[in-house]
Amino acid sequence: MKDSKNDDFLQKILFYSKELHFPAVRNYLSEDLEQARAKNLSYEEFLCDILQKEYDQRIENGKTNRIRIAGFPAKKYLEDIKVEYLPVDCRNKLKILSSLDFVKNGQNLILYGNPGTGKTMIATGLGIKACMQGYRVAFTTVPLLINQLKEARGSSTLRSFEIRFEKYDLVIADELGYISFDRQGSELLFTNLSLRAGRKSTIITTNLSFERWDEIFLDPVITAAMIDRLTHKSYMVNMNGQSYRMKETKEWLEKHKEAGQFLDKDDDSKEN
Repeated sequence: MKDSKNDDFLQKILFYSKELHFPAVRNYLSEDLEQARAKNLSYEEFLCDILQKEYDQRIENGKTNRIRIAGFPAKKYLEDIKVEYLPVDCRNKLKILSSLDFVKNGQNLILYGNPGTGKTMIATGLGIKACMQGYRVAFTTVPLLINQLKEARGSSTLRSFEIRFEKYDLVIADELGYISFDRQGSELLFTNLSLRAGRKSTIITTNLSFERWDEIFLDPVITAAMIDRLTHKSYMVNMNGQSYRMKETKEWLEKHKEAGQFLDKDDDSKEN
């Protein structure tokens, strides 16, 4: 016979867990009650178990939300990266970078080199790991960031934008050097990156060496000041090398060729 008194208590627990935003309690309550009775758990053990599930779920939800809010162009975890495909300098420094001590210490990281060598991929992998460790992260491209700053200035919301931007534990500013910008854009970028200097971490990816940065900023004074601020106590990683994507494509083609999924037309014509 169903115990109406216990059923009333169960409904009240579900109600309170909903009002208090305890989804794990609601989801696992019936299952945990059955296990508690079967194992003859004490009240303290049962309460500890169900609260631990709530805690664990909140931790996982926090990681998921931070990754989503960061705005990564794609999810690329450090564990998925083929280290042997990376340029030598990156391979040598990846272990210390993946410790995220540079984020903890508010240091910058500059990944510079020719296109396709994995700069954005490394920055994304480090950013996702930072999210999973509880850091607040924002991913943006430099052209997009400058447009946002100009729009905020035009709508008189620049200060509120700057306050939010300054609070991120890690900002990834991708693709510096692909598009040059005017003096206003240079000044806005310099000001906002300077607000973070020495306190919060910024990752810059660029295809240009420092001596060519004046091609972007179009002002030697701002260029010199920008380089000085960004490089102070920062990690510099030379990403010049062969294309990571080309190596992946070559491996993929070889793998499928071995499986007989591709036929070399030249070889076929020679046989005929």
